[in-house]
Amino acid sequence: MASLLSKFRIDYSDLQLIPDITKKPQESSTQFFNELMKEFTVSEKENESANATKILDDEGMISEDDLMAVQDKTNRYLRLREYLLEQSTKSDLVVMTLPMPRKNIVTAPLYMAWLESLSRDMPPFLFVRGNQTSVLTFYS
Repeated sequence: MASLLSKFRIDYSDLQLIPDITKKPQESSTQFFNELMKEFTVSEKENESANATKILDDEGMISEDDLMAVQDKTNRYLRLREYLLEQSTKSDLVVMTLPMPRKNIVTAPLYMAWLESLSRDMPPFLFVRGNQTSVLTFYS
């Protein structure tokens, strides 16, 4: 990473990589996320009703099964939140690449909960997103 930053002539004073991003998040982080999602989560009993698909689509709800399907990604965002709270609370501005949602897999409430998890209780936060085209080139 340091070599890449140098090739692009990007000055930096401190570089820290996150080695344990796949580690399970703390219980407090999990509770925080569950609290965000509780009004958008449909239990299995409600999901078994005849109109379950209609309810999920119309109201932007997510089933517990769908939530479990993206549990690894959710855990990654919660670990990133913990790291941000640890390292960036005294920053003047935090700039982060906007996570890309997968169409028809990630519901709007889930995606917004991920963004809220990353940015709540933080200094001003700027999410940036490109158009999937690499604009930085270098010759080795």
